[in-house]
Amino acid sequence: MDPGGDNSSGILVRLRGTIPSLRPAEQRVAQAVLADPQGVADRPIGVLARECGTSETTVLRFCRAIGLRGYPELRLALAREATREASREASRAGVARPLDGDISADDPLEEIVAKIGYSDSRAVAETAEHLDVAALERAVGAIVEARRVDLYGAGASGFVAADLHQKLHRIGLMAFAWQDFHSALTSAALLRKGDVAIGISHTGTTVDVLEALRLAADHGATTIAITNFHPSPITELADIVLKTAARETPFRSGAMGSRIAQLTVIDCLFVGVAARRTYDETLTALEDTYRAISSRRRK
Repeated sequence: MDPGGDNSSGILVRLRGTIPSLRPAEQRVAQAVLADPQGVADRPIGVLARECGTSETTVLRFCRAIGLRGYPELRLALAREATREASREASRAGVARPLDGDISADDPLEEIVAKIGYSDSRAVAETAEHLDVAALERAVGAIVEARRVDLYGAGASGFVAADLHQKLHRIGLMAFAWQDFHSALTSAALLRKGDVAIGISHTGTTVDVLEALRLAADHGATTIAITNFHPSPITELADIVLKTAARETPFRSGAMGSRIAQLTVIDCLFVGVAARRTYDETLTALEDTYRAISSRRRK
């Protein structure tokens, strides 16, 4: 992390992305911060430490783990985040904000719809707001120059990989999406320098995706990770990391919020690739593929 940058930017998004890498006592501090950011901004370090059943040293270690120099910087970052959230609330001009949490068993259907809509819209907005544009630029450049692109994803992330495969294939790039991981490993073993391998995993811990990406890297391919958590095992393997900012809960694990955040990154990646290629060539490819399937639509 750039020590000269604004470490207050997106502190809660960054915190949610680092929780799995924290020690248990530090995770308790993280959960307290996420549960009441404004309250923590107003608390002395000793009070927070006691509430979390830990020491002031652990709180300081937690601050450093998320890229801050100390507790005063954490309090300042949380205060700024609260100010930004208040501004967003005001801009909604009276539109009610649903509770930002898991769905309860006694929630009426209307509130379930509102919570899902809010969660998914925030996943898109926060992912776009905090996407590392420099990393995206490197990923776009690697794909544009690649001989072939292999995509690895399991479960819901596999559908996202298939979406990117379809998009790249439509503009004439050689791309393959592998959800059968015997086939994925076979394909990864054939990659070489100049090829690109993209692993998609919300948690960054999906073993099949990790093994395929590791094998691709061993054979010289440029590796790209799309994940919600940094650091995580997949980010240790990847040359380039593109991070989402989705909030999953136990009730909605694997929910649309994580997929729509991944699809936001996918769309940014694809449009970047399409724009970097020859415009006329890309437009012709899209028109040709559209005409190829338009005759199959009922008039």
